This record gives sequence, C-alpha cells and structure tokens, in this order.
Amino acid sequence: MARMDEAVVGVAGRSYWRAADARVVVEAWKRSGQRLTEFASEYGIHARRLGRWAQRLECEGELRFHPVRLVAPRGTARPAGEPLEVVLGAGRSVRVPPGFAAEDLARVLAVLEGVC
Repeated sequence: MARMDEAVVGVAGRSYWRAADARVVVEAWKRSGQRLTEFASEYGIHARRLGRWAQRLECEGELRFHPVRLVAPRGTARPAGEPLEVVLGAGRSVRVPPGFAAEDLARVLAVLEGVC
C-alpha cells in the first residue's frame, strides 16, 4: 500500500467538503492511478461521494448554450410577476419565477438536458 496523502486524510473524515477540499481529494485520486473504489476504501471515503465530486469538478466552469426560440412577438412584454417558461427538447419545460438566480437555472437545465 502506498504512503497515505496527509492532505486527503485531513479532508476525508469531514462531514462537509467545500469545492477546494474535494479538489484535493479528487486530484490525489487521479494521481494515485487507483480505481475510484480502491482509493475511496483506502481513505474511508464513500465511493459515490468521491465520484459525484469528481464529476462536479470536471464540469465546473463549463459554459453551454442551449437553443432557444422566441415565442412572443417582439415588443410584447410578459406581465409583471408572471413566470418565464423555458421549453426544452422532448416536450419538457421549466417555469422560472421573476428574480430567479441564473446559477440555479443553469444547474436545473444541466440536469434536465443530461449534461454535467
């Protein structure tokens, strides 16, 4: 068994990981050359947790554009307080209330479209 990485040991036992903490563990796993399950077992980490963080960090900062189609004619305003409806492929739609957080919408769209 290889010498354990002290930085990973320090993070592994925490119940909450910040992105910076997870990055330390994910990078150590990738450097190790081990399978995810082997590395997780060695450090007492749930393999699913490590896998989710690896995927999340891999997708971090990516910008994706989604095709859109304007439904209302130009100059037609949406009534105040009415949600904005985003129609996705396969007949799915998302209603976005006024004052939404763009980051939240991006996460929802990513899940619905099956991307990171």
